[in-house]
Amino acid sequence: MEIRLLERRARAQLGAGPLEVAPYLIGKVLVAYEGPVEDAGRVGAAAGRIVEVEAYLGAEDPASHAFRGQTERNRTMFGPPGLLYVYFSYGMHYCCNVVCQPPGTAGAVLIRALEPLAGLEEMRARRSARRTAGTTVRDTDLCSGPGKLCQALGIGPSDDGTDLLSPTSRIRLGEADDLARDVRRGPRIGISQAHTTAGEHWRWWEAGNGHVSVRPRA
Repeated sequence: MEIRLLERRARAQLGAGPLEVAPYLIGKVLVAYEGPVEDAGRVGAAAGRIVEVEAYLGAEDPASHAFRGQTERNRTMFGPPGLLYVYFSYGMHYCCNVVCQPPGTAGAVLIRALEPLAGLEEMRARRSARRTAGTTVRDTDLCSGPGKLCQALGIGPSDDGTDLLSPTSRIRLGEADDLARDVRRGPRIGISQAHTTAGEHWRWWEAGNGHVSVRPRA
């Protein structure tokens, strides 16, 4: 499958705000190179099609890291749009987000799941590193969660602030001919019911895709 990297002109689209950018990202591709890239035409070492996302609105959203203002941890969330915001979650794994507000205003979309497209062997090696010896990772389990996909693509703290639209960035956004199909929306996963935005339908996923992290019960 041919992957076309998004160019800087896509920054305006990514600055439209979390609720607009989240469904836009379904079907796009997250590409991870092994190191800094000078040639924008190179195929990434690992890549996955985005099949599940969640929107976080910053100051309007108690579930957002930026609800109480800017800190050292969340400063990437305050723009410009198109940056990668990476954070450590529950002392266990990293998660990555696409920043999607103009500079000075916080907002981001959490990438929850990918459908692997390229570099599956490298993904398996990274994901198997923490598993019991002799066990293997199913393809549908490689990137079916925000922590899993960061581990599979080798995304960590040094990638925080990466410009996803720069030709020299290690992590890039792209697109392929395989467009999003049946996209559904519903409440976000793991949000405390004490938050006023807990019931908002700010999670989008591709229905019927086996790589989605949490699928509704039949």
